[in-house]
Amino acid sequence: MSSDSRDLLQLINETRKYINHLQQLGVEGVGTNSKTFARLQPAETLNAPKPPLREVIEPIVRAQGTAPTTTTAVDSLFGELAAEGERLCPSGETFEDIHQEIGDCTRCPLHLRRTNVVHTEGNRKARLMFVGEAPGADEDMQSRPFVGRAGQLLTKIIEAIGLKREEVLIGNVNRCRPPGNRPPTFEEASMCKPFLEREIAIVQPEVIVTLGNTALQNLLGAKQGISKLRGTFQDYKGINVMPTYHPAYLLRDPSKKREVWEDLKKVRDHLESKKTS
Repeated sequence: MSSDSRDLLQLINETRKYINHLQQLGVEGVGTNSKTFARLQPAETLNAPKPPLREVIEPIVRAQGTAPTTTTAVDSLFGELAAEGERLCPSGETFEDIHQEIGDCTRCPLHLRRTNVVHTEGNRKARLMFVGEAPGADEDMQSRPFVGRAGQLLTKIIEAIGLKREEVLIGNVNRCRPPGNRPPTFEEASMCKPFLEREIAIVQPEVIVTLGNTALQNLLGAKQGISKLRGTFQDYKGINVMPTYHPAYLLRDPSKKREVWEDLKKVRDHLESKKTS
């Protein structure tokens, strides 16, 4: 087999894989039975003169109604038709379904010293959600998130932007208290995070406020810390996320309250703009 034939066969195989990828994404107008793809059968092309690359790729692009805009056909195909960022699909399950599945959870070692599993609480149709890292001692005893001193401060923050606690949704990445209120490890967070993500899918809030480094890094997979990302909207599967400091940190360093207030004003203004648009 000549090198030209091998190159063409490789191109055909790669194109097949990409068409299959487009079909899985729900893109219409491409397929192995289409006229576009008929010209790419190996048996008919292995011994034929190698056509220009653009002649092979452009029909697939045109099938989507998108013409290449760069000088390289392959770049145009993968650039113009690249999938958008992952978006969160609405869920048909309920919080009760999730709570039942969690049960008396023993998925990680945190269950050994906890008193209660602390579930997300609040308005299940909320436009705004707050996510912290894990329950503290008060939360562990009462089986409710953010009810200690940090929780009382969070309630005041929520009221400062014109909302009531019962109008928002409040939860944590982890539902069991780590010993000594230490941050949960990555492995511990990985056990709980899927349940939080499923709750987010149910509620579909317009904005999520992550409180502190642990919540930011576990929910978004962020490499940078809170001091770098706070105050700027990030993206979680199509949902705006505002990272800010944890209320417990504000109790230790009240000078950061001004920065949190600036962050929450941006959240308030964003929600107001969506309400009137």
